[in-house]
Amino acid sequence: MSKKQDTFYFENFIACTEKACQAAQLLEETMRYFDASIMEQRIDEMHKLEHGADEKKHEILSVLAKAFITPIDREDILLLSQSIDDMVDKLEDVLLRIYCNNVQDIRPDALTLMEVIIRCCKEVQKLIGEFPNFRRSKTLREYIIHINSMEEEADRLFIDNLRRLHTTCTDPVEIISWREIYNYLEHCADACEQVAGVIESVVIKNT
Repeated sequence: MSKKQDTFYFENFIACTEKACQAAQLLEETMRYFDASIMEQRIDEMHKLEHGADEKKHEILSVLAKAFITPIDREDILLLSQSIDDMVDKLEDVLLRIYCNNVQDIRPDALTLMEVIIRCCKEVQKLIGEFPNFRRSKTLREYIIHINSMEEEADRLFIDNLRRLHTTCTDPVEIISWREIYNYLEHCADACEQVAGVIESVVIKNT
């Protein structure tokens, strides 16, 4: 396989991760400056990002189907492509839950959790940017550790937020709605950790 074809995969991973970061930023802005009257517009914007990420994934699959030699195992290319795409899907899921549950105000502790997710997505972006150099990189492992730590931080906040919800809120509908939204937010951090896990596996197998 030519260097140009090798580069194609890594560039696509980077482009798809950029979509994930844009989706995280859109979700964070929507929650921070919440206006229920423009939620449908926000959903349309998010869907465009999700569609763009899907297109990048399909481009990879199309090239992979015809490739004889690949820079890393075919299964790892498939798994990494899907894992990055899942980041965008999970972020879109949060926005859809807020809309479907007819949320009118954003709980402040949800923003705290969202801030961790933003940091986690940015760290994944650094990780993917460094990934082409994975055989020689001195920083790849550091990014993976940071992502794992942030996922643990998100888990702690998730538990704290659920506890606070059930001890301070008396409206059962609000409890059900926000319990679901917190779950979807926590899934966003899990999706970031999944990307880091795939890359860690690739490094172990190839170095």
